[in-house]
Amino acid sequence: MGQQDCGLGTSLNDGDVNTPIFQQDYFVISSLENQTLMSLYNEVFERNKKWVAEKTGMQPDYFENLAKGQDPEFLFIGCSDSRVPANQAMGMQPGDIFVHRNIANVVSATDLNIMSVINYAVVHLDVKHIVVCGHYGCGGVKAAMQQQDLGILNGWLRNVRDVYRLHKAELNAITDAHERYNRLVELNVLEQCINVVKLAEVQKKYLAGGFPIVHGWVYDLKTGLIKDLELDFNHILKEIQEVYNLTEQSLI
Repeated sequence: MGQQDCGLGTSLNDGDVNTPIFQQDYFVISSLENQTLMSLYNEVFERNKKWVAEKTGMQPDYFENLAKGQDPEFLFIGCSDSRVPANQAMGMQPGDIFVHRNIANVVSATDLNIMSVINYAVVHLDVKHIVVCGHYGCGGVKAAMQQQDLGILNGWLRNVRDVYRLHKAELNAITDAHERYNRLVELNVLEQCINVVKLAEVQKKYLAGGFPIVHGWVYDLKTGLIKDLELDFNHILKEIQEVYNLTEQSLI
């Protein structure tokens, strides 16, 4: 069988769907789908103009002041989930929070992206608080609980699976699957906070000035509320310093 170019860089097989009626319907559907996609895309720019107008209407030099520099108090390390809006959930404005997001809010020492973010936030921006924020209903954490091959995600989700291994006794003792899932979300935040504290720049900055303080939060998608896990930062410092102290001083 031969093939006939359909004008979009693809072809339709002869004797298959290569009929005038099919081709007409195909192009009509494609055109409608494209219009819908572009309509949403173009709407973003209209919303942007509206947002700019609202901001400058209240404060004419708003963006001029914002462009002068940033001095955030917080570094927010969160999940990439689109339902977790860092600034809005915290009631903060642009310039208030330095943000890094990835699947399941993982802090891995082999990830140059997050290592660079933390270094810049701590050494150059002098942030006072580092927040690791997970969320209930996290797809990354749920995927890590499944015994299946997830391809390229395997390496990344191993970080979360390692958390399960470390806390296996506690998690396996929870009979309700949903509660076990929620607890792993919390424990993952705890372990990622510990990973932050293990970093040399965080330790040195804390010894020099008493900050940054590391916090663990969980965002509840169903209520919009943030739960503070109330981590004992000083206790974490004490627990890790025998093995992970990268300074020449006691951390606590």
